Amino acid sequence: MLQYVEKVYDSVVEKDPGQPEFHQAVKEVFNNLAPALEKHPIYRKNKILERIIEPERQIIFRVPWVDDDDEIQVSRGFRVQFNSAIGPYKGGLRFHPSVYIGIIKFLGFEQIFKNSLTGLPMGGAKGGSDFDPKGKSEMEVMRFCQSFMTELYRHVGPETDVPAGDIGVGGREIGYLYGQYKQLVNRSDGVLTGKGLEYGGSLIRPEATGYGSVYFAKEMLKVRGEEIKGKICTVSGSGNVAQYTVEKLNQLGAKVVTLSDSDGSIYDPDGISGEKFKYVLELKQIKRGRIKEYAEEFNVEYRPNKRPWDIKCELAFPSATENEIEREDAQTLVDNGVIAVCEGANMPSTNEAIDIFLEAGIAFGPGKAANAGGVATSGLEMAQNAMRISWSREEVDKRLHEIMVNIHKTAYEISNIYGDPGNYVLGANIGGFRKVADAMIAQGHW
Repeated sequence: MLQYVEKVYDSVVEKDPGQPEFHQAVKEVFNNLAPALEKHPIYRKNKILERIIEPERQIIFRVPWVDDDDEIQVSRGFRVQFNSAIGPYKGGLRFHPSVYIGIIKFLGFEQIFKNSLTGLPMGGAKGGSDFDPKGKSEMEVMRFCQSFMTELYRHVGPETDVPAGDIGVGGREIGYLYGQYKQLVNRSDGVLTGKGLEYGGSLIRPEATGYGSVYFAKEMLKVRGEEIKGKICTVSGSGNVAQYTVEKLNQLGAKVVTLSDSDGSIYDPDGISGEKFKYVLELKQIKRGRIKEYAEEFNVEYRPNKRPWDIKCELAFPSATENEIEREDAQTLVDNGVIAVCEGANMPSTNEAIDIFLEAGIAFGPGKAANAGGVATSGLEMAQNAMRISWSREEVDKRLHEIMVNIHKTAYEISNIYGDPGNYVLGANIGGFRKVADAMIAQGHW
């Protein structure tokens, strides 16, 4: 069976050269599927692996926009609609210079299984552009978003494809995108999630990925007779996911000592809480400043061009971007006594780093399970939009918590069924895969 899996993987590398992130995502999933394929030969008979690696649709388009100097700029837009077997396509939009088709395909492929694990009827997709919002004026961002949606609107809809935000796409960008969509289709519907509360958004959505990551970590620790209270935590990033990971960890009595951005990291041994945490929110959400300014404000260590993984901790929450924990970082974390790593970002650990964590026997929560809180709450926003109602903060948080508990339960139970108790990577991959595979078989060969 391993030979068959490797053959399909090799075909991905051959057909999609120059897309290492996509190759990595496929390999990470495929590495764990052999037991399921052995137990259920119907998957191989129906060529599920060969079908699931091919997106149902890939859209690449130009995005012309005018900058503040009245110069025409041209960016490239993407939407990869990967799999709709269990529901309409669902996945974020990323605006960042690093975006190209390989990044979008890796994110869309991960999204298939992440959405499946939530238990909600959502397929997998991802999109974005190589446009960089950083350093752009409000008007430049608005003009770009309007141009982007002028093409994207043809391919999305509340029962077809429901994008959300990702890196570089926050509430501001979602607002501009939604406003243009409404102008083009002449109706209001739930085609985007992460909307403002004033026009159909859901409470808890900004917090959801960070909160969900902590809820998943809490369940992993509970199985091992541990708790979050009193633990020293390192968190990477300083954007939406990192901010609300810190908030929830503070609420549960942990101490967070790091944050980072693309320029470097800070180390605050006294903890990032209270007025310091409020400063982070203002710095990042309003001023759109750099994390170095925190170090200057509170006279703590700033570490230029360094990630936080050499700081001694018990819990680590990689919440920035893909491949931020490499093999050496993982070994350092293990040597320093980490007991759990919970991925708030998409694929932040390399496959070699994951091997280190699993070999060390620590609790490791892979992103497709641990950071599913964001898309889960997007699914709840879709439900509220469809019913034209708005749930309270407490109601949404309760539903989010229940979903994360159930994702943990699914991954943990499947790891036991397939003979590797506590291996959440195996449990999440097989759990997410089987639901989609069964739906694909039930709906015929398409």
